[in-house]
Amino acid sequence: GKGNSGALIWKIEHRHAYGNYASPQALASEIGYAGLVHLTLSDQRTRLGNLYWRQRWMDGDLILVGGWTDTSDYTDVYMLGSPWTGFFNYAFSTGSAAMPVPNEGLALALGGYLTDRVYAIAGFADANSDPHRPSDAFETFFEDREYFKHVEVGLIRSKDDAWLNNAHLTLWQADERTAAGVEDGWGANLSWSRLFADHWTTFVRGGYAKDGGSILQKSLSVGAALSKTPGGNQLGFGLNWGEVNESTYGKGLRDQYTAELYYRVQFWEDLAITPDVQYIRNPALNPEADSLWVYGIRA
Repeated sequence: GKGNSGALIWKIEHRHAYGNYASPQALASEIGYAGLVHLTLSDQRTRLGNLYWRQRWMDGDLILVGGWTDTSDYTDVYMLGSPWTGFFNYAFSTGSAAMPVPNEGLALALGGYLTDRVYAIAGFADANSDPHRPSDAFETFFEDREYFKHVEVGLIRSKDDAWLNNAHLTLWQADERTAAGVEDGWGANLSWSRLFADHWTTFVRGGYAKDGGSILQKSLSVGAALSKTPGGNQLGFGLNWGEVNESTYGKGLRDQYTAELYYRVQFWEDLAITPDVQYIRNPALNPEADSLWVYGIRA
């Protein structure tokens, strides 16, 4: 009754392909695309998604999360970033392909409002986390001590639509991952999104990475989504230009261009069907192909 509340958040998942087929997440490596044509639909089997404590103070204006978290849930977030309801391709999802956000694992983050229109988030996470082997978490976190660190400062129009009308800068630094052979690195992401005419959600998002194991070292995405009613049917379109990270894939690879179009049909509150089409120009890891089409449907 004093504006403070705590909650234990947990999620256990089992994700798998049907039959002897590549999952949507694994499809990118099959076609030579530096990225992910879908972020969450994978063949990863049983995994620990969340197991953390969330503490709220000051009527929710100050929040601490600690435990087993998904860092992308609160880092570089924008309104159309959910892979469950918005774009399929990772280039348009929460978190950027130019930022090496680690898998779910041990992490700590603190976020809050500095004023009614300015917020800040800071935290760090285990860079070697493995959601399939949570029993190894304390060994990698306390013995390897290789972390992903992030700081974000954002400007909003109001707290009621903080992720809809939002502009923010995210800075990150990643330690060298010795066993994985990944160099240390750093980078910055800029994100801007606005609601126009009550129906159009627009965005411009850019990222730069210096090593660190990210997919892209430069990225620029623009797009929009049209929704006649909140939570209803939605038409979304995005364009991305990406320069692949040389320290991850090697030098001399082509720049990639990705376009995506989806239409989410919201049959009722708990069921949506979303057809999707992606066009990929110059897949960086497939020099034999100049263009690729990827079709999908999500329920």
